[in-house]
Amino acid sequence: MEIPIVPIGNSKGIRFSKTLIEKYDFKDAVELVLNDEYLIIKPVVRPRKNWDLAFQEMHATGEDKLLIDDIFEDENINV
Repeated sequence: MEIPIVPIGNSKGIRFSKTLIEKYDFKDAVELVLNDEYLIIKPVVRPRKNWDLAFQEMHATGEDKLLIDDIFEDENINV
């Protein structure tokens, strides 16, 4: 696919069609990977996005309890 480079103020840029933006789930930013001969443009992935809200909900429902005791019986034994 060939797309034109367009002037944007004192810089230049490229525009993506709505179809590409939706297909690749581009939001407010993209990740640009620089290679020797080409560029890769990827959607920014934030795997921990909204974890704070999930933790608050887990706390409210009592699901944030430890599954394993905090201290083991042999933790302070010198080997």
